[in-house]
Amino acid sequence: MDLIFSLGFLIIVSFFVGFWFSVYWMIVLSFFYFIKMGVSYEFLSLSCGLGSDILSFTLIALSFWVCWLMLLASGEINKFSVYKNGFVFTVLVLLLSLIITFMSMNMFIFYLFFEMSLIPTLILIIGWGNQPERIMAGMYLLFYTLLVSLPMMMGLFYLDFQIFTLEMYFFSGLDNLFLYFCMSFVFFVKIPMFLVHLWLPKAHVEAPISGSMILAGIMLKLGGYGLLRSMKIMSYYGLKFNLFFIIISMVGAVFISLMCVRQSDMKMLIAYSSVSHMGMVLTGILTYNLWGAWGSLGLMLAHGLSSSGLFCVANLLYERTHSRSLYMNKGIMNIIPGVSLWWFLFCSSNMSAPPSFNLVGEIILINSINLYSKCFLIFMFFLVFYSGAYSLFLYSFTQHGKFYSGMFSISQINSREFLLLFMHWVPLNLLFLKGENFLCWI
Repeated sequence: MDLIFSLGFLIIVSFFVGFWFSVYWMIVLSFFYFIKMGVSYEFLSLSCGLGSDILSFTLIALSFWVCWLMLLASGEINKFSVYKNGFVFTVLVLLLSLIITFMSMNMFIFYLFFEMSLIPTLILIIGWGNQPERIMAGMYLLFYTLLVSLPMMMGLFYLDFQIFTLEMYFFSGLDNLFLYFCMSFVFFVKIPMFLVHLWLPKAHVEAPISGSMILAGIMLKLGGYGLLRSMKIMSYYGLKFNLFFIIISMVGAVFISLMCVRQSDMKMLIAYSSVSHMGMVLTGILTYNLWGAWGSLGLMLAHGLSSSGLFCVANLLYERTHSRSLYMNKGIMNIIPGVSLWWFLFCSSNMSAPPSFNLVGEIILINSINLYSKCFLIFMFFLVFYSGAYSLFLYSFTQHGKFYSGMFSISQINSREFLLLFMHWVPLNLLFLKGENFLCWI
């Protein structure tokens, strides 16, 4: 609770202090939170209906990390004073809503702040996006999520009527098909599942770098977190119907991977790769086995850092060439060789090369899917193969080839951008050393 009060105070004073002061205090608060980590299967730090176990702790820590990196990445907003105090305020409100979402032990409070986090994200996209199409992207984001959130609220009222509580600790399985679909679909859209994923590439492409980072890093994880928390309620019909959604996720992830190979827009390629990886996470959760729960959390954590880092290196080129096209951003190794290493490191992490934490998550998820049904291993083969194919395609196409003649006047990357990329890559590739603390949460 003291963390929430500290963040609330920072939100109030954000209009009166400098941009870098807010960044500094977010770093300090994040390290204070890491110190308080408790490796326990039960909820700790109980206060006012809030608490955290390992599942909550990892996602709150990821939220803190990504949010201060969002401010670090938005140097252009600070440099040109594009409503920078309003921007910091929006990011801090978004972080506060995410923390309460992950810490709440009451399902209705979780639902309330789950939906509330949508508003600052929408403001980031519409307020600081680059293209006029950002309005349409914001509407896609809003209506896709709101359309399925009202049935969830009706499902929560029914759940309260049946078991007389919405505390997650007291949940038990209910054999109600309507409740299963009401509770599931809001998380399927958020994660997002293939066929209801169209809002995500649009939102990513039109969002500023901070919007892309929070969407890839945290907002997609809300769907996985909600499914893991509500698994007990939906277990009765989940064992009967989850096979159908697993097939959609696996086949859809392979189709999306094929689409990544033919993309010419860097941000669109990274956005579609997020859909592909989250399809694997969704499959792991829906298998309802222990390996699936562990692997899905591991891959969510790893994907939050690797995908956010890829958006950052793509944004470094966009700020210099003002184009997201792979045909315009060629031969970067000849002009900005310092960025070439970071492109290689993040592309290799995206394709789950060791020692990245993505590899740990994917190995556990492959075991989970193998235990569920060996028929899906053929889809996993294509998924892993095409993951490597489009990551290598992205790296080789941007770094090699004949560079565009209009790129002679671009600047090298500065220390702020080096720090931004370093702070993405280091935790992503060192988490495997103590991975059991993050995975064994059940």
